[in-house]
Amino acid sequence: MSRVIVVGAGVVGLSAAVRLAEAGHRVDVLARDLPRETTSAVAAAIWYPYLALPRDRVTTWSARSFEVFADLATKAGTGVEMRTGTEVFRERTERPWWGSAVPGLDRETALPPGYADGWTLTVPVIEMPVYLDWLAARLDSLGGTITRHTLSALPETGAGRADVVVNCTGLAARHFAGDLTVEPVRGQVLRVAQFGLDRWWLDDSTDEPTYIVPRSRDIVVGGTEQRGEWSRTPDPATADAILARATALVPELAGAKVLQHRVGLRPARPAVRVEREGDVVHCYGQGGAGVTLSWGCAEDVVALVG
Repeated sequence: MSRVIVVGAGVVGLSAAVRLAEAGHRVDVLARDLPRETTSAVAAAIWYPYLALPRDRVTTWSARSFEVFADLATKAGTGVEMRTGTEVFRERTERPWWGSAVPGLDRETALPPGYADGWTLTVPVIEMPVYLDWLAARLDSLGGTITRHTLSALPETGAGRADVVVNCTGLAARHFAGDLTVEPVRGQVLRVAQFGLDRWWLDDSTDEPTYIVPRSRDIVVGGTEQRGEWSRTPDPATADAILARATALVPELAGAKVLQHRVGLRPARPAVRVEREGDVVHCYGQGGAGVTLSWGCAEDVVALVG
């Protein structure tokens, strides 16, 4: 088996590292940011193919990840739960293009005021701080390592070094792969105190997505879709607008205690890149679907490492 270095410790990098270690490879993860410091830690992390293309590959990767997460939801300590919710629309819509990836997709008839259509489904919701810790522990149990290391370039291979490098650097692939087609899509969210909400809601029918995703101790409320915006500083006016939209959709949010404001930069690309180039396997550009595509992409990485 090969010695593999994975660059990047977000959900895409850690999932690939776990699958590679399970396949018997010696795996070391190098990253500037440790798992809880990555964009992945900011994510509301509801299973949903978002800002990721092409549709055929994304549907396949999403379906595989759904299977894995559904199994993880039966295990204690993973941070994964299956939750029912509804995506709502202002106008009548066709079945989602990714519908074949998820079982039990039903048209909703009990809609909030102002909405004309909706789809109800039960999907994985992943509490990212817990889940990232679980991934790191799983990798450790398999003999893999995670090391904070600031790199100026991808590690070299051969001559006592790694046999293969897996590039899971997300937005930093602009530098590490010289790929300027990768761009940030800024997402701002709030964490509010959990008050008993158990159902998620999503409205992606406007320029800015609105989502309310309950977790065990808090609720993630978002969001924004600001392409080309690099600022990681939360904007108070944007936060007010997010909360107003979310409260219109779920009135129970009115008065909920705000715990934290956070910003993540999603690594978007015209198409997700999962391919081998010499001794480097690239796996980046998952946009807003890093969690949703993670296990499907990770298994393709294993096949490409060989």
